[in-house]
Amino acid sequence: MHDDPPRVLSQRDFDRFAALSRDDNPIHCDPAFARGTHFGATVAHGMLLFSLLCAHSARQLPGPALPVAQTLMFPAPAFVGDAVHFALSAQPAPAGLAAYATTVSSAGGPGQAPRVTAVGESRWLADAGPAALAGQPDAADPVARHGDAVLYGLRPGQQAAAVRAFTAADLDEYIALTGDANPFHADAGFARARGFAGVLVPLPLLAGMFSDLLGTRLPGRGTGWMKQSLRLAAPARLDEPLTARVRIVRLRADKDLVNLASVVTGADGRVVVQGEALVLVRNLADKGAGRAV
Repeated sequence: MHDDPPRVLSQRDFDRFAALSRDDNPIHCDPAFARGTHFGATVAHGMLLFSLLCAHSARQLPGPALPVAQTLMFPAPAFVGDAVHFALSAQPAPAGLAAYATTVSSAGGPGQAPRVTAVGESRWLADAGPAALAGQPDAADPVARHGDAVLYGLRPGQQAAAVRAFTAADLDEYIALTGDANPFHADAGFARARGFAGVLVPLPLLAGMFSDLLGTRLPGRGTGWMKQSLRLAAPARLDEPLTARVRIVRLRADKDLVNLASVVTGADGRVVVQGEALVLVRNLADKGAGRAV
């Protein structure tokens, strides 16, 4: 695998991804707000980094493949001006899948030490069609676990949801911003030849629906993403109404941490993406009343 040149992040990148994902969390988009947080400056969306990682991965793999699972931890933030690098390392995988340890690292700005900004594991399905995708094992639905009863007005069981249909214009902006031209979402003829109705909505865009909910609704503005698991269970089509939902399953007041189940469903109720999020609520803009649905 050859190395791609680093991607130097800009506030314009953050703002474009905010508009695309609808996640205008001020830790990404409001330099004045971000300066007052422990970050000290605006930071990249986690799903922007995931999008760039998918773009890099699609260029490195030996042939076209569809990302069907990803775990991501964000041990350090990525800032404006950071030159981010992406790395894959092959791992053992079940038959029909390719697995890679994934790393996003930053050389940092002048005078800054290199740091790892995202680390995890991805799984890709090379011979991807509707039947092969449906044949992937189901993910366990996160359930409530022992924790605190309340944190900043948040309580276990609270939910937030949003409905969105992605358009061809959204897909064009995603490809232009991230460089992720995977033919499963960039080439309708390629996708149809593999049995799909047309291009698929990319996994990072679907996960961006969680970014929107977590960063603007529940827990709310100022939320920082620490960890996310994702599993693609079914294709999502352009112009299809999709519903994203997040639900609090655990609160840890001593560490300002919240665990949430996360799911996207299609217009017919099928599960499209399933996973779990861990977020930091230390910087919440509103630490008052709960945000229950």
